Amino acid sequence: MNKKILIVISIIIAAIVIPFSIYAISPLFTSNTVNEPLPTTAASINKNTALHDYQKFVSMNDQDRSNAAKQMSQREKNMVMIGAGEINNTINESAITLDTIKQRQQQSNATTARNIMKGSFIGAGDGFHNAEGLAKVISLEGRQTILRLENFKSTNGPNVHLYLATDKAASNFIDLGRLKANNGNQNYNIPNGTDPAKYNMALIWCKDFSVLFGSAQLKT
Repeated sequence: MNKKILIVISIIIAAIVIPFSIYAISPLFTSNTVNEPLPTTAASINKNTALHDYQKFVSMNDQDRSNAAKQMSQREKNMVMIGAGEINNTINESAITLDTIKQRQQQSNATTARNIMKGSFIGAGDGFHNAEGLAKVISLEGRQTILRLENFKSTNGPNVHLYLATDKAASNFIDLGRLKANNGNQNYNIPNGTDPAKYNMALIWCKDFSVLFGSAQLKT
């Protein structure tokens, strides 16, 4: 074969192989970390809403305010007190401070965060791809169910996603999105209507190469 032709062929092959190799291998030498707290309803309180509720409450006459207070839920009372705290920097109700209200609400929400299922990650077992840590299916009051990764660590790779699947082969799965980081604590929303008893495998999955990095069997 003509030497010039061989050179051209070599250049073409190199142009294809080298970028692909960089794309596939480079993530394996990098690592990133995300540490997300467990979501709580308290974290979603809108201060403007609290201020509006407080101003509406104090604009009532004494009788209407008394009647309204008797019909309020505990959360509505907390919103009014938080609104008062935003204006006055103090809450004049049994010497309860704004921080105390928030702490109590966070504690209350923590008790309503209910673990439905959990499992420990196991690596793929090929000596190369690995994952470790906990996967938890958690139901939060007033919010959709989440899949939470705790103390998580995995091999990095290109386009790695988190799946809820029926088996390790990902023959039937729900894609919860691209992995936020290969280390740390992370939260992923589970679509409403998902049956956790059916999709009871958490998979760390490379979409580009259809490769399993690790799996966790989720149990009650």
